[in-house]
Amino acid sequence: MSGNEPWEYSLYIPNDLRAVTVSRRTLRLILTMHGLIRLVDVAELLAAELVSNAVRHTKGPAALRVRWAPPGTLRIGAWDTDPEPPESPPALPAPDDSEDGRGLTLVRACSDLWGWHPLAADGNRGKYVWCELGSHDSVSATLTPLPAAHVIDSNPSL
Repeated sequence: MSGNEPWEYSLYIPNDLRAVTVSRRTLRLILTMHGLIRLVDVAELLAAELVSNAVRHTKGPAALRVRWAPPGTLRIGAWDTDPEPPESPPALPAPDDSEDGRGLTLVRACSDLWGWHPLAADGNRGKYVWCELGSHDSVSATLTPLPAAHVIDSNPSL
């Protein structure tokens, strides 16, 4: 499979904080095998934040979805069973030393685009929170803040 062909992986995970580590390591392997090592560090951070939110703030199972679309967009998303929208992240991290509430702020700062949409199909309820990284040169500069917007994805499929 070349870098010009689309691909997609889904990893279904239990409601367990250990799933964050499993998701990060699985994503690293996927990106390495597809020759996208330059995206690994930022993609791992983003996936960990999305999966962590899905596991911490819901009681049901979750899923990590990774999709590559030529000419160079990586979409990382997490599905969870809670249909409530995620809290809108502040523009800047909270000034205290708290580790809570910074996940979507990091997603917003480190991705090119992010958003969410509710899901209600085939008896499944919940939401899908996603972000995108381009394969352009600025992404290879790890953790360089990029502008992002909150958008609602018009594609209701997971």
